[in-house]
Amino acid sequence: MGEFTLELNEDQKQVRDWLHGFAADVMRPAAAEWDEREETPWPIIQEAAKLGIYSLDFYAQQFFDPTGLGIPMAMEELFWGDAGIALSIVGTGLAAVGVLANGTEEQIGTWVPQMYGDANDVKVAAFCSSEPDAGSDVASMRTRAVYDEAKDEWVLNGTKTWATNGGIANVHVVVAVVDPELGSKGHASFIVPPNTPGLSQGQKFQKHGIRASHTAEVVLEDVRVPGSCLLGGKDKLDERLARAREKARTGGERVKNAAMATFEASRPAVGAMAVGTARAAYEVALDYAKTRVQFGRPIIENQGVAFQLADMATQIDAARLLVWRASWMATAGKPFTAAEGSMSKLYASEVAKKVTAQAVQILGGNGYTREYPVERMHRDAAIYTIFEGTSEIQRMVISRALAK
Repeated sequence: MGEFTLELNEDQKQVRDWLHGFAADVMRPAAAEWDEREETPWPIIQEAAKLGIYSLDFYAQQFFDPTGLGIPMAMEELFWGDAGIALSIVGTGLAAVGVLANGTEEQIGTWVPQMYGDANDVKVAAFCSSEPDAGSDVASMRTRAVYDEAKDEWVLNGTKTWATNGGIANVHVVVAVVDPELGSKGHASFIVPPNTPGLSQGQKFQKHGIRASHTAEVVLEDVRVPGSCLLGGKDKLDERLARAREKARTGGERVKNAAMATFEASRPAVGAMAVGTARAAYEVALDYAKTRVQFGRPIIENQGVAFQLADMATQIDAARLLVWRASWMATAGKPFTAAEGSMSKLYASEVAKKVTAQAVQILGGNGYTREYPVERMHRDAAIYTIFEGTSEIQRMVISRALAK
């Protein structure tokens, strides 16, 4: 058995330092501007593409890191740079994970490259699951997909909301109901190719934070997609629906839900995003506390400030370790028997909110102004306890796992 270590290897350190340089030199100087503009930072995404950061190859390399730490390490560094810009860079990844989790090899090879484009013509993708009346309650989803057997086409109708890159994406991955009687087990995921008639952008949301990331409604009106756009294929869907119906009749093994498979795979990565934002705010607060002089000495020499910083550092490290454990378990094929993926996302998200709030407090009045980045970081951190499963949903998942 190999020696236990939490030390990154040399290749991982090189990637980390490379990403950190991009975050520091390209993202941070542009962060305030794109936050104010509330627009997708296409020039930054293109620069990331030119460097190879925004590309299928890069994320594949990190995804297949045998330690499992490639993705969380990358997420932490990019979100240390700026959460809004980083989400614009990595938001396509959720749609890609949706295809990787549910698609065939042919579908993966066909559609995932089109989600990214290339350095000269960058594209983005969107994963569309939430609806106006069905966020955490996926069983209440209303978007329908009906199979037209004569034409071998699926017809999609409904409205999706809170879609990162929704409406501006080259490729949309849409979760829809194919069998309403099965509740959340009667869902399937579909690729909507570029320029498909009937798909349009609805309301674009003006958000509290992560404002450089485009979030909008996606409206589907008689959207027809070829049968080949059903992720996994119809034979696999029919088999899964048959198992779900049998389970409903007799009770039995749990049947995987298409949207949940995507979220389960991405939760540790979201935890890593939260760690990056928390670490960024902590570092600003630490530097400020060392240089801000009040009553003749730096404020870090006051126990009230020093103890806050000690707690912040400890909580960030603990959050990172939970994220790394879950990421390693997923790569090693170890099941989340105690919902370790949800644990990592829950704790890191709560830490990000708390640490960024403490950073604002340590900077005092300065922390409340846009002259200092902790104000933006605090706004950005609020999303982590909401998207891809609220903290309440994570606690429900964890408690159910413990009750088994």
